[in-house]
Amino acid sequence: MRIGLLGTGNVAQALARGWRAAGHDVLLGSRRPEERKDIGLPVAGLDETAAHAEVLVNATPGAVSVDLLRSIGADAIDGTLLIDVGVGLTDDYSELTHPNYSLSEQIQEALPRTPVVKTLCTMDSTAMTAPDALEGPSTVFLSGEDAEAKRVTGALLTDLGWPQSSQLDIGGIVTARGQEHFALLFMGIANGLGAHLFNIKVVAQAKSHG
Repeated sequence: MRIGLLGTGNVAQALARGWRAAGHDVLLGSRRPEERKDIGLPVAGLDETAAHAEVLVNATPGAVSVDLLRSIGADAIDGTLLIDVGVGLTDDYSELTHPNYSLSEQIQEALPRTPVVKTLCTMDSTAMTAPDALEGPSTVFLSGEDAEAKRVTGALLTDLGWPQSSQLDIGGIVTARGQEHFALLFMGIANGLGAHLFNIKVVAQAKSHG
């Protein structure tokens, strides 16, 4: 599958390497691709990356994501699955830039003919692509309106090492708010642990044996 990743930071690079190792054709998109040729991955401009992609991944800073996608243009993205892993935070990381909404909802509103799926934003870039580095299975969430888009996203998560048993569909795109707001708790947990490589696991009620 041709996967275009918007962004060239740690998250975009980790995901690109993970999916390339699984056999996918990856291309990273940058506003200044000539300055990012040293990362060991193929990089192109944003428009070229969008044209290349069967699946687009938003791995840009959440505070600028919507404007960046608008600069590419809805017509260029129409019908392309967009997986959003971004979270908008203020410069000091103390608050969300969209406290009463979610970035994914804003993207879906800006691109109404593009199915948006929110996932992978509740962990750091290492856990995204190496869930087996954690002590036991954990949970990755999916939010979105389109069932087929979620199915494709789930298959791509499996390619990164997330089995179906670890994937939890939590509902429509409005539920992306919960995923993104976890960023504040994530930072508190990281401070308490003194480390960023961790994830959470949803533990359901034990089944009755009676």
